[in-house]
Parts: sequence; structure tokens; C-alpha cells
Amino acid sequence: MFSRIDLRSWYYQIRVAKGDEEKTTCHTRYGSYKFLVMFFGFTNAPATFYTFMNDIFREWLDDFVVVYKDDILVYNNFMEEHVVHLQNVFRRLRKNKLYAKFEKCKFGVTEVDFLGHRITQ
Repeated sequence: MFSRIDLRSWYYQIRVAKGDEEKTTCHTRYGSYKFLVMFFGFTNAPATFYTFMNDIFREWLDDFVVVYKDDILVYNNFMEEHVVHLQNVFRRLRKNKLYAKFEKCKFGVTEVDFLGHRITQ
């Protein structure tokens, strides 16, 4: 049993730490702007996001969850167990204010495309 969750605008869901907004200042001819969320072009944005995602799901990684960038794969042998694990994953996402792109998600399927591979039981 597989479910694939794809996060919406992944970088933009990570808030810049309070007080660090000044460090993100961008000057233009229209004025100065500060980012409140992580911007795609920041040098450490990918590493920060990977660390954040791994910290969120650390206790479940490679047990029933695989995370790569904004893609989350939940896998189990039995539907009842799968539903419980999905609920846990959704709670964790909600707690960390991360939101999925529903139209790109798949739930409770026996085969799924993940990172360019077709995964089956």
C-alpha cells in the first residue's frame, strides 16, 4: 500500500527565523524588501529544507516514510496500518504548517510513481 504526498510551494512554507528578516533584504529601485519566508534563490535553502523535513519525520524515516525534497512516500503492507500512518504524517504536516498539493497526491494505491520510478508491491 502506497501514498504519495507532494507539498505545495515547498520553500515558501518555511518561515525565516524571527529577527533574521533583515538578512534577506533585497534592494530595488522601488525600495527595499525583506523576505518573511524562505526564498528559492537563497544559497542554503535546499539544505535548510531537507534538514527541516528530516527533523519532522526522523522517527519514521525508512520505517514507513521516505522523504525527498517536497515528495513524501508513505508505505505499508496493510491498509489499516497505512491509514494510521497517514494520519500521523498529516498531523505532523499540520503541526508544522506544511500543506500538500492535493491534485498531485495519491492515496492507498498498490503502485505509485516516485522520483521517476514506478514502485509496486
